[in-house]
Amino acid sequence: MSTSVRPRPGTPSPEGRPASGGGGRTDLAAGAAGLALVVAAGIVPHLLATDPRAELDQTVAPILANLDPHVGWGTPFAVVVALVVVLRGPAVAARLRWRTLLVVAYITTLAWGFSLAMVDGWQEGFAGNLTTDDEYLSQVGDVGSIRVLLQTFTSHIVDYQPGRWTTHVSAHPPGVFLFYVGLDRVGLGGGAWASSTTFAIGASATVAILVAVRALAGRSGAVRFGDLDGEALARRAAPFLALATTAIWVGVSADGMFAAVSAWGVALLALAATRSVRHPALVAAAAGLVLGTSIYLSYGVALMALPALAVLVAARSWRPIVPAAVGALVVVAVFTIAGFWWYEGYQLVVFRYYQGIAARRTYSYWLWGNVAALTVSIGLTSFAGVRRALAPRRLRAREGLSMLVLGAVLAVAYADYSGLSRSETERIWLPFGVWMVAAAALLPARHHRRWLAVAAVSALAINHLLRTGW
Repeated sequence: MSTSVRPRPGTPSPEGRPASGGGGRTDLAAGAAGLALVVAAGIVPHLLATDPRAELDQTVAPILANLDPHVGWGTPFAVVVALVVVLRGPAVAARLRWRTLLVVAYITTLAWGFSLAMVDGWQEGFAGNLTTDDEYLSQVGDVGSIRVLLQTFTSHIVDYQPGRWTTHVSAHPPGVFLFYVGLDRVGLGGGAWASSTTFAIGASATVAILVAVRALAGRSGAVRFGDLDGEALARRAAPFLALATTAIWVGVSADGMFAAVSAWGVALLALAATRSVRHPALVAAAAGLVLGTSIYLSYGVALMALPALAVLVAARSWRPIVPAAVGALVVVAVFTIAGFWWYEGYQLVVFRYYQGIAARRTYSYWLWGNVAALTVSIGLTSFAGVRRALAPRRLRAREGLSMLVLGAVLAVAYADYSGLSRSETERIWLPFGVWMVAAAALLPARHHRRWLAVAAVSALAINHLLRTGW
C-alpha cells in the first residue's frame, strides 16, 4: 500500500485500544488449531489412498494442488507488496482519507493478486485459466441466439448426452456464461480479457467489505468496537483484505467475481439499513438487484441470504426488506420470462453432480476437509480473527462485523452439511470466505504486523511450493 499519508485529525491510532475476546496466546492457539486441521486433512488422504472414492491421492489435500516448488517473475513483486503492507499497511490505513483508502486498498489487492498469479506465468497463472476444456470460454463460440440459449439452457446440463455443457458452464446458472459471451461480442474475447475483467471485478470485494463494515459499525447506532467507530474498524481490516490469501484464487477463478458481486449487494444493503445514504429505499432496491443477479452467477451464492439477514439484525432495521425483495424479484422475473427457471437448473445441477465427482468423493472426509480447505484459503490469521468475531459478547451485542462473519460461517456450515461441496472449497466458498478475512481486524492492533506477516508468508508459501489447480 502506498506510503504517502496525511494525518487526519481525530482518526484513531492504529494501535488503538486492544480488542476484547482473549489475549494474544488465545489467538495463537486458534491459529495453531487451524494449522492442525489443515495438517490432519493433508495426512488422512494417505490413509485413504486405496479407497477409489476418495480421489485424493493425486492432489495435495485438502486443496486442489500438486507439490511443485517453483518461482516466477511475479515472485519479487509479490514479496515487495507483502513487505510494504506488513510494514506500513496499518499506519497508512489509519491516516489516509477514507475515499483514498478505498482506492489504495483496491489497487493493492490487484497488485498482490496479480503478482501471485505471475509466479506461475502469464498463460498458466492467469490468461489461460478460463480457456481450458471444462471452462466457460471453450463454449462461448457455440452460442447463437441469447434467447435460445436461455430457453434451452437446462436441457444441456445433465451429463452423458450429446450437446451437454462443459463442467463449469453446466454447474452454474447462465448468468456467468452470458457475461463471457457478452465480453466476446463486444470485442473482448479470449482468455486475457476474460481473466483481466474477472479479476478486476473480484478484487473490488475488498472495497465492498470495507464499505459494509464502516456502515454497520458506524452511523447505524450499533455497539461500537471498544473506543473505535465503524470507520476505524474498517481501516483496521483494510491491510488484511488487501493482503489476503484468498487472492490466490480470486485472481484466477470466476468464484472471485461471484464473491465481489454478492459483497456489493451486502454493502448496498448495509448502507440502506443504516440509512447512511440519501435515498435508502432506492439503495435497498439496488442491493436487491445486485444480490438477485448474483444467484444467477452461482447457485451457492443463494446462501449469501444469511449474511444479508445478518446486516439487518446488526443494523436493527427491517425497512430495506421490501425494496430489496422487489429488486431481487425483478431479476428473477427477467430470467424466468426469458426461459430459464432457477430452481429447475439447480435440481439438474445436483443430479449431474452425483453423476460424476460427488460419487467419488467421500462425504465423511470432506465434511471437515472442506473446512480445512477454507482455512487454507482465508489463512490462519483470519481463522484466529473468526474466533474473536464469534465471541458470545459480540454476538449478543449484535456488532456489525461479528454478525457479518456469523452469517458467512452459517452459510459455510449449511453448504458443508449439504454435501454439494466436496473439495475445491478454497475457491467455491470465496463468497463467504472473503468476509472472514475481515475478522482479522478484531485482533489486537499491537499484533497486526505479525499477523499480516503470517498471512503474507502463508500465501507466498502456497503459491511457490504448490501448483494450484486454479
